[in-house]
Amino acid sequence: MKKYLVLGLGSTHEITWDEARHGDKLWVTGELHDQVVEVALDGAHIFHPMPIGSGPHGIEFNKLGELYVSFEFSNQLAHLDAQGGVMEIFDVHSDPHGLGIDPDGLTCWYTGKEDNQIGKLEPNGTVTNYPLATPNALPIYIKSGPDGNMWFTELLGNKIGRITKNGQLNEYPIPTPNSRPIAVRPDPQGQYMWFTEEAGNKIGRIDMQGNIVEFPIPKTQENVILASLAFDSDGDLWVQQYVDQNNPNPPGDDHIIRIRRKTLEFTYFTVPDRETVMHRITQGPDGNMWFTELKADRVGRVRR
Repeated sequence: MKKYLVLGLGSTHEITWDEARHGDKLWVTGELHDQVVEVALDGAHIFHPMPIGSGPHGIEFNKLGELYVSFEFSNQLAHLDAQGGVMEIFDVHSDPHGLGIDPDGLTCWYTGKEDNQIGKLEPNGTVTNYPLATPNALPIYIKSGPDGNMWFTELLGNKIGRITKNGQLNEYPIPTPNSRPIAVRPDPQGQYMWFTEEAGNKIGRIDMQGNIVEFPIPKTQENVILASLAFDSDGDLWVQQYVDQNNPNPPGDDHIIRIRRKTLEFTYFTVPDRETVMHRITQGPDGNMWFTELKADRVGRVRR
């Protein structure tokens, strides 16, 4: 496992790369620094300043290789060029947090974390917001599903949501109370979405009809919680588990966990740093797993 210092002040958030066009670098948001960071596979990085007070958080490429970033503090989405410069800014009348690209490859969806809504920015610049039925749901993460719809997590609503292209919403309660769902990802081999439960310390699987099954993740110690998850090209699942910094005693190691799909074997990779506050994980352009640590302000890599 290797680690690269990227920012400071506890600000290393989302991570992505241009999968559709076979990019060779990763891009990371530094919300408190108003920066987007371009990270090469050897750890070399370039800082790209965003507008002061913008709070860049979500970050995704569309199918044309165009990079979009959510400005959570200024209620905007930004379209960046290939050099990380801001080309266009769209006022979305919400506080965009997580981003996801529609199956059309162009429409950019976002979670309005504090405004309690899901929104979309269409290629022609049209912005539409859809309020959630559950009050104070705190939507966090959004990704496209195998059914052609967008799926999202409700951190405080304790639900997994689905929204269609025309804005029809469904919300599905998670069986574990106060599980605090964080990330949601499509199953690369089936008609499911998978999600992490931060407080429940489980991963969940939801089918396209809204049926949920939960699977506990073995704890290394009692005060650990989960962050994000991702699939690799073999279909194996990777999960971040770390010591809860709101309940830090006893201290302990943070881990990246690989779950073998065929055998259900769990392998724990110890992260060199402690008190990381894990945030996001993805398979990178080199085939390895890359992840962010919000508090430690580092980007890490696990070789597969």
